[in-house]
Amino acid sequence: MTAIALAPRTPSDTTVGRNPLALFVTDVWVLTKRSLIRIRREPETLSDVTIQPVLFVLMFAYVFGGAIGGSGIGGSGNYHAYLISGMLGMSLAQTAPGTAVAIVSDMETGLIDRFRSLPMSRAAVLTARTIADLLTQVIGAGVVALVGLAIGWRINGTAGQAIEAFALALLFGYAFTWVGVTLGMVLRSPEAAQQTGFIIFLPLTFISSAFVPTQSMPGWLQPVAEWNPMSSLAAACRQLFGNPNPAAAVHVWPAQHPELAVLCWAAGLLVVFAPLAVRLYGNKVR
Repeated sequence: MTAIALAPRTPSDTTVGRNPLALFVTDVWVLTKRSLIRIRREPETLSDVTIQPVLFVLMFAYVFGGAIGGSGIGGSGNYHAYLISGMLGMSLAQTAPGTAVAIVSDMETGLIDRFRSLPMSRAAVLTARTIADLLTQVIGAGVVALVGLAIGWRINGTAGQAIEAFALALLFGYAFTWVGVTLGMVLRSPEAAQQTGFIIFLPLTFISSAFVPTQSMPGWLQPVAEWNPMSSLAAACRQLFGNPNPAAAVHVWPAQHPELAVLCWAAGLLVVFAPLAVRLYGNKVR
């Protein structure tokens, strides 16, 4: 009998037979590490959560704070104590434009095309991006708190309330990051992503109680500011930190229940924008 030559065996696909959830978690972990390694090699990418918050806190505290003073916040305390909760929300939300720019850049450089050729979950690519951004938001929140302590801000609530305030802020920041991911899927250039993010981010931050009470705004603008998610976040943090909170005197639902309002806003953003971003990503890589 003649020997039959056997073809060499090729390594089997390691994804076959594995739990989809386990594959998803593995993909997320690998891609998150990739983003963190990139930050380590290019630490200047952290400027938006390190240098910018310091500059904004100091400018608002010592340039605008003198003009506003205690009377500008209802005579309920100094402006520094009022400012930090609003600045915390601003520093977390402003990472979303950076997320949009990063997503568009990855699309332009062909990185997404390389991911497309791998047996990888589509949702894992975007989830890893948002988790990496969440870790940078933790750094940003720490920077804002340290600068606040340096200029006289203090936490007057309990340790548990302070932890809850930071957790709410980070939850909202993470949910808002998915808005940035969605923008990155829609827009075609990093410049457009940066400009669009700025256009959305600037009114969201300043037409709110982040820096001044809504009572000081024109009557037609007050309802917009009162239902702004940034106002709810600032009020919730002030309430939990034990800081001046003029919003407590505003008789609208978000001002009276700011913590619940933040949870509702975060859940709404996640429910709408996370599936939308994944769907858009799937359409992009077909």
